[in-house]
Amino acid sequence: MNIALIGYGKMGKAIEKVALAAGHAIASTIGKDDGLHGLKNQQVDLAIEFTQPDSAFENISYCIENGIPVISGTTGWLDRLDDIRELCQSKNGTFLYASNFSIGVNLFFELNKWLAGKMAQLDFTPSIEEVHHTEKKDSPSGTAITLAEGILATKTELNGWINAKSADHKKLGIVSRREPNVPGTHTVSYSSPLESIEIKHTAHDRSVFAQGVVKVGEWIHTKKGMFTMSDFINDN
Repeated sequence: MNIALIGYGKMGKAIEKVALAAGHAIASTIGKDDGLHGLKNQQVDLAIEFTQPDSAFENISYCIENGIPVISGTTGWLDRLDDIRELCQSKNGTFLYASNFSIGVNLFFELNKWLAGKMAQLDFTPSIEEVHHTEKKDSPSGTAITLAEGILATKTELNGWINAKSADHKKLGIVSRREPNVPGTHTVSYSSPLESIEIKHTAHDRSVFAQGVVKVGEWIHTKKGMFTMSDFINDN
């Protein structure tokens, strides 16, 4: 594949390293001060977008408008996801968004949903904790929000989440911590007065996310439509 990297920070550089090692070519690297207009004049098989919430929607839209398959890991812009879905459908485009591209994390999402279904009718209080590096802008992480959504889908007495330890039995608490050099740790806990259950995923190196991105890119770039990591996981 010829890959365009939209966003050339730590994640973009990690993806570049993994992609080159897998035999792919980097057609373009676009930093925060670069425009996208040159992309339509290049042979690009896939765009990989890791930028900031205030630019993600425009970046993704540009790719779909110009017939470039695109995957994005930027969080914090999902209030516009329905607009992207409509655009992708109208342009017969290719798009996949994920809050986390680690294959292990996406299996963790499936486990979380399964456990949430089993625990829904029991007298346990769920909570989530996420720990990331100090440079991470959004809080809670997109991964923590995805985990929360998996719990809220079955725990009907909860009516949402808050980014704090919850004293409100109607809210799911997500505790966010920022520490130096932590790629990402997510813990889902269920507690009762008599016992506790905990599931946890720890990323040891940022390259685990880059490897997932490249694998998803290899899978999606010849397809048409809007996809999720669940589609990828269940097709492999």
